[in-house]
Amino acid sequence: MPTADELLSADTVSNLAGLLARAARTPRSRALTARAASLDGLGFSARVAAVRDAVLADLPEDWPAFEAVLRTAMEDPDFTGWMTFPVNEAIAVRGLTAFEPGLALLRDLTPRLTAESAVRPFLRADPDRALTVIRDWTADPDPHVRRLASEGTRPRLPWAARLPAFIADPRPAVPVLDALHRDPSEYVRRSVSNHLNDISRDHPGLAVEIAAKWRADADTTTDRVVRHGLRTLIKAGHPETLTLLGHSPDVPVTVDGPLVSTPRVAVGEHLVFSYALTHTGELPAELVVDYVIHHVKANGTRTPKVFKLTTRRLAPGETLTGTKRHSFKPITTRRYHPGEHLVQLQVNGRVRGEAAFSLDVPRTRPAGSGP
Repeated sequence: MPTADELLSADTVSNLAGLLARAARTPRSRALTARAASLDGLGFSARVAAVRDAVLADLPEDWPAFEAVLRTAMEDPDFTGWMTFPVNEAIAVRGLTAFEPGLALLRDLTPRLTAESAVRPFLRADPDRALTVIRDWTADPDPHVRRLASEGTRPRLPWAARLPAFIADPRPAVPVLDALHRDPSEYVRRSVSNHLNDISRDHPGLAVEIAAKWRADADTTTDRVVRHGLRTLIKAGHPETLTLLGHSPDVPVTVDGPLVSTPRVAVGEHLVFSYALTHTGELPAELVVDYVIHHVKANGTRTPKVFKLTTRRLAPGETLTGTKRHSFKPITTRRYHPGEHLVQLQVNGRVRGEAAFSLDVPRTRPAGSGP
């Protein structure tokens, strides 16, 4: 993952300072020049905020003059990439007083580097007014702008402020998704899927309702959009989702496993288990097979996490077999605790078998305890 210095370096900010000075016809951008020399030790978010504030300090306070400088800067092909990110954030501050022109400027800048986080202050300030503008972006000829309509209105966009109003009620933004779920660009469709997945976390019934509407008038890309958009519900074994996708929770299968071949696993090693599923029904069956690891917590209880195993269509009498190696290498997002863990097989959202295994975790020596 790129570092803050790689994304928004001192050289990048210096180049932005020079570019905006030329656009404003001033000798130099004083605040930006000073900021370029004092970025050490700042993470990415802090850098963005600091450079945003410098842009606001250097450019005119009144909106028409502020916009004019940036429109002139946009004539320079070097005004692109990460240097535009804090500029977008500056527009999100000063543009709120102009509103529609502020959103229009973000629309025109987003092909240079997405403005998805910068549109969110507009949506928080006046959702209806912002959506009136954003809905028109769904017909824009530029896929970056169409994606901005979907990505910018996501309730839970990562690395950006959440939209509490849309978390509570995502329906006002659904017309944006309806307009884009069959977009010719996969880049746009993937954003639609991620937006639908955001909805599913808080309103699973609504997410299934939206997906069912799209499937009723599907094209060749709809199934992929829907499956990716409902992925959290699929992993959770949500019955209505699995039924919609043709994966009946009551599918007739017999399950042998999981058969654990590594009953003791140390951190850094792999859990290895095998399984066999036999379809006992009379018609072909669509199976979503996952496995669930129940990790031991510090207080001795367990917490489950679902992992994808396979999706298969089985003929009557057909048996699916496989072996899975699950890594327990150290990761920053999870702290392992010793004890008896569980692994389960989940078929179309229903647990069909489980087995126990022990995880050994090296003890950490207290600081200063010596060899």
